[in-house]
Amino acid sequence: MRLNSKQRKTLQDVFDDPVKSDIKWSDIESLVLALGGTLKERRGSRVSIRVGGVSRIFHRPHPSPNTVKAAVRDFRRLLQEADISPNIGGQDDHDN
Repeated sequence: MRLNSKQRKTLQDVFDDPVKSDIKWSDIESLVLALGGTLKERRGSRVSIRVGGVSRIFHRPHPSPNTVKAAVRDFRRLLQEADISPNIGGQDDHDN
C-alpha cells in the first residue's frame, strides 16, 4: 500500500493526542480508499467504512466539512483493529 503525503498526514492526525477537531471528512474518505478500504452509502448521512475486514458506520458531517472528535476516535479504533498504524504507507513502503 502506498499513501501520498496528504494521506500519511491524515493518518498521523487520526492517531494524534489530543484528538484533532479539524480533520476533513473528505481526507478520511481518501485515506480509507488508499488503505484498500471501501465506503458504502447508507441511509441519510450515514456511510459504512470497511478497512482490513473491520467495519463501522459513521455519520458524514454536515454542514461543517470537519469530522467530530468522537468520530475521529471511532475511526482510530477501527484502524487499530485492522492493524493499521501511522507508520505504514511511508515512502519506503514498496512491498504493499
